Amino acid sequence: MDKSTNDFFKTQVLGHPAGLFVLFFTEMWERFSFYGMRALLVLFLVSALGIGGWDWPRENALALYGTYLALLYLTPIIGGILADKYLGNRRAIIIGAVIMTLGHASMAIESNPFFLYTGLGLLVIGTGFFKPNMTSFISVLYKDFPEKKDGAYTIFYMGVNAGAFLGIMLCGYMGEMLGWSWGFGLAGIFMLLGLLQFTLAQDIFGEVGKKPNKEDKTIKIDDKTEVEDQLNPFTLIDRILIVIIAFAGLTWVINDPLSKIGTVNFLEFGGTDYSSPTIIITLLLFIYLLGSRIVRYSAVTRDKMFAVVIFAFFIIFFWASFEQAGGSMSIFAKDYTSRILSGNSAMIFNIVDVIITVVPVAIITWVLFLLFKQTFKKYLWANLVLAFSFIIIWGLIIWKVNTNFSTYSYEISYQTYQVTETNDKGEATVKDFSITAGTIIPENAVLIDNTTVIRTANDFLPNDKIAIIDIDKKGANYKYLTTEQASLINTNISATIVMKKDNEIQIPATWFLILNSLFIIAFAPLFSKWWESKYNPKPANKYAIGLFFLGIGFAFLAYGAAGIPQGAKTASVSIIWLILAYLFHTLGELCVSPVGLSYVSKLVPARMIAFMFGVWYLALAIGNKTSGQMGAMIDVITEKYDISTFFLIFTFVPIIIGIIALSLNPVLKKLMHGVK
Repeated sequence: MDKSTNDFFKTQVLGHPAGLFVLFFTEMWERFSFYGMRALLVLFLVSALGIGGWDWPRENALALYGTYLALLYLTPIIGGILADKYLGNRRAIIIGAVIMTLGHASMAIESNPFFLYTGLGLLVIGTGFFKPNMTSFISVLYKDFPEKKDGAYTIFYMGVNAGAFLGIMLCGYMGEMLGWSWGFGLAGIFMLLGLLQFTLAQDIFGEVGKKPNKEDKTIKIDDKTEVEDQLNPFTLIDRILIVIIAFAGLTWVINDPLSKIGTVNFLEFGGTDYSSPTIIITLLLFIYLLGSRIVRYSAVTRDKMFAVVIFAFFIIFFWASFEQAGGSMSIFAKDYTSRILSGNSAMIFNIVDVIITVVPVAIITWVLFLLFKQTFKKYLWANLVLAFSFIIIWGLIIWKVNTNFSTYSYEISYQTYQVTETNDKGEATVKDFSITAGTIIPENAVLIDNTTVIRTANDFLPNDKIAIIDIDKKGANYKYLTTEQASLINTNISATIVMKKDNEIQIPATWFLILNSLFIIAFAPLFSKWWESKYNPKPANKYAIGLFFLGIGFAFLAYGAAGIPQGAKTASVSIIWLILAYLFHTLGELCVSPVGLSYVSKLVPARMIAFMFGVWYLALAIGNKTSGQMGAMIDVITEKYDISTFFLIFTFVPIIIGIIALSLNPVLKKLMHGVK
């Protein structure tokens, strides 16, 4: 790269070009929007009509959510190809950001199904253009500085998680406190601000990324010399397989929610559901297509592509375990962790919560200040957009902190009824049911008095009558309803105020999800420096270290859950085990995920870089899907053994794969042909 043609390498922030932080903040606001919307979507779909939701069954909501995520991972392949051949990285990023902004705007009219589905569709299309090209753009910018790529991607990854942290915290909070439209709308506002900031500051990149990636036929070999590489055009069979794989994969992905939400099942023939065979055959065809194309490349390119496939193999196992955070670990937080704090413990938690809310934003604001010093005069309007963004963020944080300290906890009482039912085997089971405004209580039912804790800014007295609603329909989380809200629905539950709980709080189960992003913000700069030092581990060793960290995190959970008896549905273990697990999982993620992005960029020929990032995200999709399948076994394993055994499985699997990674170090070194 000719450094004289752009300003990218002329200014430095934290040892990296200031232009990297233009991408940092663009990606941060995009991730703010994505994770902010993601935090609300399922909660909105399953919430009762009286509080603005659609009152869907959880299974249907999760099916739609799963299809949305799957499509998000598939469209980057198409967006990558279009950028490589026709658009260029920068134009693809701007197109994607515009489409996603329209998608978020559409979702803010969430009461109308047409606008919500349209919004989700636009977000899927926009992500296809945006996601692979942001990551590949860094690769193009750092083409002549491969030794800086690991650190650059780690800094970039810090931006990803800063956005996730703020999005989960603020969009989710506004959606629940003020209404769903506020949360969805806030996500759209920051997507728009990210688009404006990138567009106004893009001159810092010079001519880089303006045009499609050149069809560079050269490739570096072990002695760093460049030789001509043979091209590998798609054959007729390749094209036929691509059409079959795309059609079958999309049919399976779209059919999953349709078969649950509606009565349509495109993959049912003769009363038999062929969904599982369809996706298995599709994956096998994709593996064959990928393998058959790789072997047709020149020897050096073929070796490097095989190295990427091995890294993708590691990443599948890593994410299959890591993504338990959204499944089994959330269940552990909700049902097996002591989350009720009172007295000094509650006060300490409130103070800590303020610190972990304010300090990360202060750190990012400091990074913004450093960027201002380097670029304010030349890119005035882009910096003003960033400044305006942070004024909004700080205003929302001050409002959130003030609201939290102005909210009271109340112990309330309400009734449910129990009915004893006998199955075909003559076994008796007792089932609990909520008593709502529309409930007709059976004659043989037994009334049960229950208590729970709610939080509200309203000031109540003992014996006051109020209405509440079961947020997730599992009898665990309840929310206060105003008289107007309660009058609109028949699923409200009558309750009575027992007492105001002085300085007592219940930590939301979702609160633990922000720990991952918090730890990444704290540790990413340290790992970036590590990767640039003389102690930078070899590629396979980085993956092994990450997998070992992941296993250690699950070991803490297994140890903390050791006292929970077989088959137990609830328990109250210390929150310290979850905090330690998230800490070590995050350390593992920093060794694997941003480094993986960096190695893909170093190993893959420039002419197909965006496409291969699309394939990389497909590997993440497989890992996420596997995570859901493995996490679904929690009830079976807990019933047959105990929950500690469940977490031990996730302790040993990453450690075993880590040992395999170490053993493959000589093989990978040979396949990578000098890439470090």
